[in-house]
Amino acid sequence: MDDLVRAVEATLFAAQEPMSTEAISAHLNGADVREALAALAGDYEGRGVNLVERGKRWHFQTAPDMAHLLRREREEVRRLSRAATEVLAIVSYHEPVSRAEIEAIRGVQTAKGTLDVLMEAGWVRIAGRREVPGRPVIYATTPEFLAHFGLQSRRDLPDIDELRAAGLLDPVEDALEAAMAGPPEEIVESSEPLAEDEESA
Repeated sequence: MDDLVRAVEATLFAAQEPMSTEAISAHLNGADVREALAALAGDYEGRGVNLVERGKRWHFQTAPDMAHLLRREREEVRRLSRAATEVLAIVSYHEPVSRAEIEAIRGVQTAKGTLDVLMEAGWVRIAGRREVPGRPVIYATTPEFLAHFGLQSRRDLPDIDELRAAGLLDPVEDALEAAMAGPPEEIVESSEPLAEDEESA
């Protein structure tokens, strides 16, 4: 193992969060680290710890088949509400997307708490503002979203047939199909209030 590969390994091992290729290179005085990363990923393949790339950022993680050894007690899974699940689906398939666009796709007003829950989970972030009158905030997913669901990029998101085959569409099948079908042709601002979410996040 040459010195550059060892340096990349040491840098990632000590990093407090995943690092992009550019960040690793900058840390190592501009060295081209792409081949070193590929070599390291190969070296760690099949071991108890893997080097993986998620959302164009690299980090070490426990091999999926070894994760159960590290759980001292069963974790209680926090389930998202239907509203939060629908919003997450819309953001992930249409990012960047504004709150008005989310509401137009869902057909109901989105409670502020719904987006707050997704941002607190680290799965959704504010991605800027749309350059239209009023400059609304737009939302996108995060590298943590990709890492949590084991996706390398948004291109790995399942299509509608894959979700249906896996039995994952109930109880939000309509929302997912609407989200994946595409945004409405025109977003019209209405002066009449939309219906509030029946479920809070």
